[in-house]
Amino acid sequence: MNGEQPHETPAEARDLSSLVIPLLKGVIYRNEATARNNAGLWSGLLDLQARVRDYVAVLGLELVLDEAEGYAFLRARNREDDETATKLPRLVARRPLSFPVSLLLALLRKKLAEFDAGGGQDVEGVRLVLSRDDIVELLRVFLPEASNEARLMDRVDTHINKVVELGFLRRMKPMAGQSAAFEVRRILKAFVDAQWLADLDARLAAYRVQLEAPDPVDGDA
Repeated sequence: MNGEQPHETPAEARDLSSLVIPLLKGVIYRNEATARNNAGLWSGLLDLQARVRDYVAVLGLELVLDEAEGYAFLRARNREDDETATKLPRLVARRPLSFPVSLLLALLRKKLAEFDAGGGQDVEGVRLVLSRDDIVELLRVFLPEASNEARLMDRVDTHINKVVELGFLRRMKPMAGQSAAFEVRRILKAFVDAQWLADLDARLAAYRVQLEAPDPVDGDA
């Protein structure tokens, strides 16, 4: 024995690629993989997660896998603490968020915590589903009063669309006669942690002060 590590077989390399490629494209959800008759993707990720971590580390990425919540995704390793990562171009781009979008994410995270604390479930499992009207009411408390209700709704819809684009909300088919409905994706918990949530009331108070400041854009209308 010369102590060398065995080489991957072509079949093993294909198995690893079949896991890494979907992760590079976006978040993998356990329930969606099962619904699409692709449960092997999730189970394979659980079985080979150590190898996936080693593989993506070469790219300056790390695997975040929450088996209890049922999601997995890749994020950039901390470039300040990792000398190797600082020498690599960033594969996962950082996207600055507008203040209202950050506020909406905070409010949705708080709503998700309250939902979990109450043991809320719908018929398909542990999901928090909010209507467009529900989300509007969440934001309305923190938005300055507007004389033009239609314009306010347009702005809220813009913020909702951005959160959908980011992957923290998923559009659902609304019930007859009801407004649009959205599922709050549980991956939001990975981006807004428990400590941040514990300080949320103070943060929301600061948000309200900032939102009550004059809006230069509104003055141009």
